[in-house]
Amino acid sequence: MADPKQEKREETFRVIDRRLFNAEGEIRDEALREEKDKPAAAPAVILATPSTPAPGGSIAAGPATSTTAPPAFEAAREAAPAAAPSRGFEMLVNFVAQNAAMLLGAYPDPRTGQAMLDMEGARELIDMLDALREATRGNLAPDDERLLLDVLSSLKLSFMEMTKAAAKAMQEKAKARP
Repeated sequence: MADPKQEKREETFRVIDRRLFNAEGEIRDEALREEKDKPAAAPAVILATPSTPAPGGSIAAGPATSTTAPPAFEAAREAAPAAAPSRGFEMLVNFVAQNAAMLLGAYPDPRTGQAMLDMEGARELIDMLDALREATRGNLAPDDERLLLDVLSSLKLSFMEMTKAAAKAMQEKAKARP
């Protein structure tokens, strides 16, 4: 049987919010107090954000904004070794890219031998690679970053060409009908 004293004892725990910014994107007062209490380890660093994605999936150059990084963040970033290229990441990118290329008609359907064309499916896969690029920005090895950028640019170009060809075929078909 359970001890009645233990049943009455209420277990509690304490949650400490260690995030630097609040929901509005401003530095939290508690974070500022914690930084002031710590001894100054290293000077703050100015960070610039890279170009931001435009709504159409293309990259538009935006103004660089600067924020100061806390010294602990900078020390951790300097201590982290450079990321090595990942075979798993390369396989993932190639898998999604080959499926997108197949949907753009680059490979014939193994069952029918005819080229498949699914523009909506291809767009979803390209958007998936775009999301992967945004999610991994700054965390990839240079070779992985280059692979992802090359694959994305090639797929976007192919998608644009196929979209133009499909629109042209639709216009010609519409003109042929009296």
